[in-house]
Amino acid sequence: MSKDTPLPLAAVFSVEGEVLTYAEKSLFSAAQPFGFILFGRNCVNPEQLKRLTNELRTCVGWNCPIMIDQEGGRVARLKSPQWDEYPPARFYGGKIERGEGSLRLRQDMTDMAKILLDLGVDVNCAPVCDVLTDKTHEIIGDRAYSSDPKIVTEAATETALAFLDAGVTPILKHLPGHGRACVDSHHDLPRVDATLDDLRNTDFYPFAELAKKPFAPACWGMVAHIIFNQIDPDFPATLSKIVINDVIREEIGFNSLLFSDDLDMKALENYGSIAERANLSLQAGCDLALYCWAKIEIMEQLAAELPPLSAKGWERWQYALSAKWSV
Repeated sequence: MSKDTPLPLAAVFSVEGEVLTYAEKSLFSAAQPFGFILFGRNCVNPEQLKRLTNELRTCVGWNCPIMIDQEGGRVARLKSPQWDEYPPARFYGGKIERGEGSLRLRQDMTDMAKILLDLGVDVNCAPVCDVLTDKTHEIIGDRAYSSDPKIVTEAATETALAFLDAGVTPILKHLPGHGRACVDSHHDLPRVDATLDDLRNTDFYPFAELAKKPFAPACWGMVAHIIFNQIDPDFPATLSKIVINDVIREEIGFNSLLFSDDLDMKALENYGSIAERANLSLQAGCDLALYCWAKIEIMEQLAAELPPLSAKGWERWQYALSAKWSV
């Protein structure tokens, strides 16, 4: 897509089933979303999935990003026996903690990325950079590498580099840190009481360190649905100008493309309709609004009410595409 082409909608859409319906094809072609996210319901076998990713790009008429959550462990949309399975992040973090190094992690993530790319999936919503605590809800649990921010940083660095070297864009999550949340944001709105200094030393640390890496511009990020009482007691990070601008952009230094987490999660149920939440997230500073439940009427509303990707979002996207990286 060239700069002379109209910018895509500032949204990532989803698909109901294994093949596109006529209504989906029509909507996607007209709405021109930035990209799509796939789930287990969309992934039957390699041949079917390749057809689906090709069809999605045909609908919009360009090589749009196609995302998936393929972390390993519990969060893996590509399932056995059709695809290889990989351990959860905690397995790899444990190996690093025991002094066994990160070679297995790099090898496995390289293999995973090659599988994704062959299927037409070029963005993976990983690594999870959250730091475990004794109160971390099980929704994160073994999806996190470690309770040591330095181990999390090392493991996330290896994962991001493995993806990038294979041609897959990593999405670091969940900015600015989900490890202190003691409820599941799919069902409730977590509140974190930690001080800014405590957050700097733990939750923010892996994201801030990754933001300093030469490869940082090539990584994207996802914001958590969490209220940090000492920063903004009124809005979750996804909808908070204070958290996104003062913490994620300035304090942490993350300056690449920023996505909301799924806007249909119950953590946000008191902040309006899905379209209203999406607009709030964009106004707060997210570049893109993520919608995962594939309800055609919701996506039609998003298409009608959301703006195109901002000029700043375009710059971040293009910079990510042209970025060079190294250890």
